[in-house]
Amino acid sequence: MYEKDGERYFIVDGHVHFWTPTEVGFRHQSEETIVHDLFETGYVDHAIFQPAATADPDGAAPGSALTERYPGRFTVAGLEPVAGNLKGVKLVTTEQAGRQLSDPGSYRFLEKCQELGIRNIHLHAAPSIRPLDRDGSDGTGGSDASAAFDAAGLDEVAAAFPDLRFIVEHVGLARLQDFCWIATQEPNVYAGLALALPAILTRPRQFAEIIGELLYWMDENRITFASDYGLQHPKWLIESFVDFEMPEDFQDEYGELTTDVKKKILGLNAARLYDLEVPDGCGRTEAAAEIGSNSKVPV
Repeated sequence: MYEKDGERYFIVDGHVHFWTPTEVGFRHQSEETIVHDLFETGYVDHAIFQPAATADPDGAAPGSALTERYPGRFTVAGLEPVAGNLKGVKLVTTEQAGRQLSDPGSYRFLEKCQELGIRNIHLHAAPSIRPLDRDGSDGTGGSDASAAFDAAGLDEVAAAFPDLRFIVEHVGLARLQDFCWIATQEPNVYAGLALALPAILTRPRQFAEIIGELLYWMDENRITFASDYGLQHPKWLIESFVDFEMPEDFQDEYGELTTDVKKKILGLNAARLYDLEVPDGCGRTEAAAEIGSNSKVPV
């Protein structure tokens, strides 16, 4: 929970990782470090694990044990649609069957999700770790050269599976405009802000353009906060986002970033997607409640 100037913000971090000390791991994170960074110092109320590569050797998705030890704190987005309590899955087209979302293998994956009632599909859509380039190739000109880290096929599958919600992680950042054109016509497409948020301090005007474009083409009900922990610590991202104001020369085009919009992005939108209980006093501001909301989707 984050509080400032009399306002309480319910925080859902929609994109966190749990790396273990293996050859494919980024760096080791202990259970104590994760809990401390997210919940004790990072203001996070609920975190959603996004697997980065493969499941644990015993078949469980990374972070599954923590969801059992800390009930109500973690959700795991698995790598495969399996029966159980999964409410979300992570799809990385270069790592899984179906190099594009519109490929037959991807359709089978999404059909299985729909069959099992798994509605939240987290799609990695941005340049990734080496050796993959901006277009998703490995630099060798091999068969992977067409496996682009972008939103290719998103418009097709979003239309084909209207009951699924496609949360595009990293907002297709290398091709933000392509993503926005798709999102404006597909109401079941959402934007996850991982990788985009750090610009709030290093390049605030660029961040203003990113968030402004998302709000212009979509709406404030389909954007979700994500730190990409442990690449970034949620504490400074949350503090900076709450303090952020749209530059005056941007406001004619994009409007202001209000407290109510910030509350939706920081947690209320993801809480709706994952059926999380929001504590009293963390919803709309009193002023917004009095005059009503123009939101397309009630929180």
